[in-house]
Order: sequence, then structure tokens, then C-alpha cells
Amino acid sequence: MTKRALITGITGQDGSYLAEFLLEHDYEVLGMVRRSSTVNFERIAHIQDRITFVPGDLLDEISMIQILRQYRPQEVYNLAAQSFVQTSFGQPVLTGETTGLGVTRLLDAIRLVDPDIRFYQASSSEMFGKVHEVPQVETTQFHPRSPYGVAKVYGHWITLNYRESYDLHATSGILFNHESPRRGLEFVTRKISHGVAQIKTGATDELRLGNLDAQRDWGFAGDYVEAMWLMLQQDKPEDFVICTGETHSVREFCEVAFGHAGLNWEDHVTVDEQFMRPAEVDLLVGDSTKAHHLLGWKPQTTFAELVTMMVDADLDLLRGKLKGIS
Repeated sequence: MTKRALITGITGQDGSYLAEFLLEHDYEVLGMVRRSSTVNFERIAHIQDRITFVPGDLLDEISMIQILRQYRPQEVYNLAAQSFVQTSFGQPVLTGETTGLGVTRLLDAIRLVDPDIRFYQASSSEMFGKVHEVPQVETTQFHPRSPYGVAKVYGHWITLNYRESYDLHATSGILFNHESPRRGLEFVTRKISHGVAQIKTGATDELRLGNLDAQRDWGFAGDYVEAMWLMLQQDKPEDFVICTGETHSVREFCEVAFGHAGLNWEDHVTVDEQFMRPAEVDLLVGDSTKAHHLLGWKPQTTFAELVTMMVDADLDLLRGKLKGIS
């Protein structure tokens, strides 16, 4: 029997890769989208005609109850959130409503409509924040350093609470930073790859960044969505850290990105205080041994492959635009 899955946040980076993955595995894919006159389907334009879009909002539990009653999905992947850390400092209440309480509304809708639905919650390495141990594992203490991280901790714990209270198959994937050519331009990795492309094509000669010493465990989003799916195929719901186990600084990202385009990053990068966080997360690096053993999952894309993939994609994008103009 064909499985049916609901993805919230389907128009985002992770949603687009997950939708592709599920369609390849013969799922019927439902995508929850908020009612808007300007919904951006750019990331899923190539598969848009194979997805059933349903109106709903994490701020409105009734809309999610109606979706579940009408379409009866067997799996729900909650990827929707206010997911930009910097924005969460300026909009902490909205971030809490969507990224935190939105999880509760969706879990409660599942509890009321069909407790047999399998639920995936997109937790985040930002929950570790000011880290208490290196590397971080499933049992590492949380110490979030942003309203986004705090909201993700709430979403993580409410998922565990509903699992234990109502016997739901509810799982959280604690995903470390995962990037791709589909990443939004506001994120530092895409800001770098796009900046390199702009400099290489002569559109600008400077890239302004914040903390170059911040270190992250960066992987490819296309690899990580497989782990999401594998979690919901397990007999027993558990939480998993998903990561590469390697850490690289923003400076290293710049070195590889600019170097791939034949440029010297030091000639073009300027540190700008306006891009510094009020409370910085200095070092994130995970240990996904549990996922290796229980899910059989390992990342397939190296750091260098990820960076060069993103630079090549942005170079193709900008060159295509320039060709269209000429």
C-alpha cells in the first residue's frame, strides 16, 4: 500500500530534499503551506505537480486537525519553523510561537485524530549552545544561546513528553548544521558561496561577515533527510544526533569556497560587527554513533564536496542570469 506523508515546511531546504526522497520511495506527499499571496515554490518547482498542497499553519491547531482528518497521513515530518537564529533575537515571541508551541499544536492534533501517526520533529544542534561536552551526543545537556535554540529545546522536550504520555511514535532528530545550494541567502554558508559567485562574476568585490572563528559540524541536507525517514521506520521511537563528526570554522569555509573559484578570501572578506550574535555559539560538533548503529546511516558528502557544490551552483545561477540579461 502506498504510504502518505505530510511535510510541514515543504518549501524550505529540508522540505524539498525530503519530498524528493519520499517520492523516490513511492510515497504520496502532502505539503502544508500557509495561506499567502506570495508562496515561494522555487525549491520544489521541479516536483510541484507530484505534491498535494494543503493549507495549514503551526499557529492554528484547528487547521492541522482538519488536514489530518481529511488526508490521513501515516507519517508527519515537522520541518516548519522560524529557523534563522539572528532573526530570533529580533522576533523572540514569534519564534517561540512557531518553533516551540507550533510543535505542541501539531502533536496534539495527532493525539486527537490518529495516535498511530508516526511523527518526526526537527530538533537542532543549536539546543546545545554553550556546549557542556565535546562532541555532543543525545544525552548532552542543553544550554541554548538564542531564542531559536530555546524554542527548539521546548519542541524537543514536548515531543518526548507526548511520546511518554500518550505512547506516540514521536521522534526528534537532533540535526547539526546541514547546507546545500538550496539554503537561504541569509545563512552564512550560502552567503559565502553566493558572495564568491558575485565576486567571481564582477558583481562586487567585498563580502562582509561576522564571527570567522565560529565552528560548526556542516553536512549536506540531501544526506540528512534519509536519516529523518529512517527514524520513522524503526519499531521503537528514539532521538538521534545526525552529523558528520567533523568541525570547521567559518574561516575554513571561506578558504575552500574562495579557493575553488581561484580567489584569495583575505582579499575580499571584511569582518562586520553588525553580523555578530548577541550570544555566540562557538563550537558545535556531534557524534552520530547511535544513528550509525541503529539506523545504518552515515553521511555521504564531505565538507569540501559540500562547499564546492554550493559555489558551483551559485556560479551557474549568476552566470545564467547574466546570460539572460545579455
